[in-house]
Amino acid sequence: MGIERNLGDRTKGRELSELLDETNTNNMKIRKNRRYRQKITMSPVQKLFLACKHVFANAAPGIVPSPQHIEILRSVLAGIKPEDLGLKPDMPYFSNISNDATPKITYLHIYECEKFSMGIFCLPPSAEIPLHNHPGMTVFSKLLFGTMHIKSYDWAADLPADVSQTQIPEKRLAKIKVDADFTAPCNPSILYPNDGGNMHCFTAVTACAVLDVLGPPYSDPDGRHCAYYRSFPFSNFPAEEISIPEEEKKDYEWLEEIEKPESLQVVVKMYSSSKIVEN
Repeated sequence: MGIERNLGDRTKGRELSELLDETNTNNMKIRKNRRYRQKITMSPVQKLFLACKHVFANAAPGIVPSPQHIEILRSVLAGIKPEDLGLKPDMPYFSNISNDATPKITYLHIYECEKFSMGIFCLPPSAEIPLHNHPGMTVFSKLLFGTMHIKSYDWAADLPADVSQTQIPEKRLAKIKVDADFTAPCNPSILYPNDGGNMHCFTAVTACAVLDVLGPPYSDPDGRHCAYYRSFPFSNFPAEEISIPEEEKKDYEWLEEIEKPESLQVVVKMYSSSKIVEN
């Protein structure tokens, strides 16, 4: 009896061990399957959020992500399509229903924290986002559909810092970086704090949607407010002390800071097509 009992106990112990091993194996498979399902079902917006969280982990004014991080976010944005975000050109956002001379622009707010912000600008035909800046920010923009005219500037860094302000009060010389039409699909654009066209304006040639990522975002309390400008040809204010070859003068314009244009109408709505999981 004793021998049989010990043998039975050992047998039961072995069965229990095998059962635990099998259970652990199954649990691991379940966890792996769950992670796999989460991976393949993760929305493009969630992928973008996670990329931004990683790339802008140390975001601060004037701090530019590393080239490797820039490429990570650029690649994620490049793969996003309008249908991934639930957007179509025939949606009301992209129609000038009131036939306003200056159509309303809709901004679909996706996410914002102290490190970065994500959102979509929806522009009806002829809508315009006036010339504005992005102080200390790195900005990624993806034209999702439509044709848009983009004009962007950088401050004329190859001249003495105070020469333009000394010669032309309240105006500062800027160099045109881009002045062209873009039609989707096209590569994401990247603006840096001091390069790449930090000041730009958008004009919708057709209905357009633009996915914008800013790191860090605008913040009035922190001195990162959005400044607006109007431009003047270089020839309007001759400055003899500024030496620019005649053939290059067309590439420079004077910018003067102005109040936010009254014609700019932006309606802010919450993006609701996909939820972001922060944890």
